[in-house]
Amino acid sequence: AEMQKYLLYNSVEAEELPTLRELNTIEICKIWSAMSRHIYKQLLQKKAVDIGVGSFAVVPAHATVAEGKVLPIERPMFILNKPLKLFYNLESEEAKIPDETPVVHPDFEAIAANTHFRHEILQHCVQETLLCFAEALRDNKEVEFSFR
Repeated sequence: AEMQKYLLYNSVEAEELPTLRELNTIEICKIWSAMSRHIYKQLLQKKAVDIGVGSFAVVPAHATVAEGKVLPIERPMFILNKPLKLFYNLESEEAKIPDETPVVHPDFEAIAANTHFRHEILQHCVQETLLCFAEALRDNKEVEFSFR
């Protein structure tokens, strides 16, 4: 189970992050922006993308417009996995991936085709970044994760 490795009892040791230690910040940003483009394409195809700690999905919502009229809209969201939320005792907006939405995992080979990185490097970079993210959750640190 992919998600199990993000339920951390101990802090992440440097040797658990071999790929991040070899890449520089610019390379890590390039990998995540390729990842971001891939996720965006999947969302456009009405799929949700599970990255291990949670899923990016488009969920139905409502927007209030002029004269109190309510419009049904769809908005992209990141939905944290339930076990992770419970494990780290986090609060987040209750949101559910619509039943008709297929959930896929990132296709690292396809993502790699648009970069000059091998797909293993991409995959390890993403997983190690998520380990750092999980550690920040564990230690109650502020995390800013921005996606275009």
